[in-house]
Amino acid sequence: MPIIQSVQRALRILDLFNEHTPELKITEISERLDLHKSTVHSLLKTLIEERYISQNTENGKYRLGLKLVERGNVVVNTLDIRQVARKHLLDLSIKTGQTAHLGILDGQYSVYIDKVEGTKAVIRYSQIGRRIPLHSTALGKTLLAYQSSEEIIRLLNSYEYTKPTENTITKEADLLKELKVVRLQYYAVDDQENEQGVRCIAVPIFNHENKVIAGISISTLTARVKDSELDNFIVLLKKSGQELSKQLGFYGIQV
Repeated sequence: MPIIQSVQRALRILDLFNEHTPELKITEISERLDLHKSTVHSLLKTLIEERYISQNTENGKYRLGLKLVERGNVVVNTLDIRQVARKHLLDLSIKTGQTAHLGILDGQYSVYIDKVEGTKAVIRYSQIGRRIPLHSTALGKTLLAYQSSEEIIRLLNSYEYTKPTENTITKEADLLKELKVVRLQYYAVDDQENEQGVRCIAVPIFNHENKVIAGISISTLTARVKDSELDNFIVLLKKSGQELSKQLGFYGIQV
């Protein structure tokens, strides 16, 4: 399929603008794209006509137009996180043999909104729509860790620290320390903290506003999954989380 050069050049003009370069002169655009000023002028005229570019009347510089905001909102509003994440859940389930979950924050709980059973999985307690604690689950800790400081304080106000196992965190100070670790390593672990013999890992899902809107997790049995195998699962999970976040418009740094 042939490339339409004029369309490609117009799109490259749009790509020149970002938060660090909100405005550019026509000479700057010409130099950065190595195009003659007359060619750039024609492209800009068309982009202005279609409202993808606007011109600052005070300094004559060009900037992105409001049409891009309109188009961006259409993409965001029609994007179903479950539909986008489904492929990644299936892929994780196939590669690990374990059950993969997609969850979101729901007040002082996280809730499963999708799941894919693994062929090696024997954990059947999870159900779509089930609410799980924030302090004792990998998914809950992941979703909580990336909230603002003010929101974390609000969510933990009068929070009930249930203790289903001996490993469960029951103090706010300990949970806050754990959340710092989660933010540093970009994943959370529930090491038999919500159910004896069950170990889970989870990663955050970022959107185009660099906000965590969901998390994906894998549940395993300690008796069947060794530490070395779990380390491999973490690598796969982080990769899936990063790819999914990019699909949702996130271009920040993840490791």
